[in-house]
Amino acid sequence: MLATAFPVDLRRCQVLGLAGTAFLAAGGGTAGALPVRDLLAPSSAEAALGLIGVYFGVVLLIAAWALLGRLLLGDGPPAPRALLVTLAVWAAPLLLAPPLFSRDVYSYLAQGAMVEAHLDVYTHGPSRLGGPLADEVAPLWQHTGAPYGPVFLALASGLSALTSGELPAGLFGMRLVALLGVALMAAALPPLARHSGADPAAALWLGALNPLVLLHLIAGAHNDAVMLGLLGLGLVAALGRWPVLGAVLVTLAALVKAPAVLGLAAVVVLQVRAGRPPARAVLTTAAATAATTVAATAVAGTGYGWIGALDTPVSPHNWALTSLLGRATRALLEGLGSDLAPLAVPAWHALGVAAAVVAVAVIWLRLRPRPVYALGLSLAAVAALGPAIRPWYALWGLFLIAAAAPSASVRHRVAAVTGVLALATLPSGGPADTGQLVLAVSGGVLAVVVLFQAHQAELAPGRGRTA
Repeated sequence: MLATAFPVDLRRCQVLGLAGTAFLAAGGGTAGALPVRDLLAPSSAEAALGLIGVYFGVVLLIAAWALLGRLLLGDGPPAPRALLVTLAVWAAPLLLAPPLFSRDVYSYLAQGAMVEAHLDVYTHGPSRLGGPLADEVAPLWQHTGAPYGPVFLALASGLSALTSGELPAGLFGMRLVALLGVALMAAALPPLARHSGADPAAALWLGALNPLVLLHLIAGAHNDAVMLGLLGLGLVAALGRWPVLGAVLVTLAALVKAPAVLGLAAVVVLQVRAGRPPARAVLTTAAATAATTVAATAVAGTGYGWIGALDTPVSPHNWALTSLLGRATRALLEGLGSDLAPLAVPAWHALGVAAAVVAVAVIWLRLRPRPVYALGLSLAAVAALGPAIRPWYALWGLFLIAAAAPSASVRHRVAAVTGVLALATLPSGGPADTGQLVLAVSGGVLAVVVLFQAHQAELAPGRGRTA
């Protein structure tokens, strides 16, 4: 109702989204992924109020984003520059907020300190580092090697040296790194959209102002922002006259997080479409990839342990499709007394990987003339069929689908998925109990009530415009 009848203008969207992220930041002060010394009991009044405030803010942000999308469909839609200003306005309150929706940023800082201390991050978990930074890492990952490539670990190590291991400075620095990644994403979206025949403003709305970007890449300071920023920049370079630079940048993205390696297929296809012989395109891309990998690994000094770390274990309670099916199958086999029960989850994970490989092959066979869109769908398939999934993993494919979606209906379906995923994680990053779910729902419902009352006030006689 609000998305179809609420009076819309750009300033209203900016103010509503700003209010949403301000409530997010304020609520995160007691309910976020706080340092251990600042954690409050979930049952405390402060934590409860913070949780309500966070979900109140999330719903306001989603509403602002939906209204902005409606504005893009009307007469005189905002230009890309105005959308970038809106993104900056919405992001501002999150700059100094505590980490939200995940504790991964503490792992990043601990791993950076390990590299600086010349500890092998691929063999040992943060527990080997010890000290205050390691204490902040979730217990599940205390003894797990880093699943990240040398480019990101070099960034984390440099940040550790710059901040002398101080936690507040490290958290702020990691958020600035994530902001840089989001800025690169925003810069890449318009040229990618123009190449794909899409509206640059619509691409920015779905791919950069998306609530998942604000909640997880900025508020959560996830390194996926750096991966996607480098990937987008590499594709832009490959669109022009710099295919080698494109291959280098995409390789750097993959050396942050491995899924970006699929972008090399797009670099090859773009070269072939530009008139280069296929063999030359493959050899040029392969040479640039190999040289970049060797150079980046040598500079980082981490060695090639990241190759073996790609099979880092996943949370036993994650809600990826294959993990859910694996746990259900295991429970069934245990009920039947079968000795095959322990193999259920690994078997489903293997089936998921095989299904992802098949899906990617089919996508590229059918959509090779549209490499940016094919890459977006491929990354979405990898995220959906992988052994673990988090809401921000959806951004792997969403970022490029936003730039190359063939129709408005595709964007609308992706936007609907975004709205659901934006509500899927607690601000503490931990599992939810019944009491926390009630508080979260209460905060969201309160926001809906406030928005509805504001809508009714706009429709009241004497208020002028009635939409």
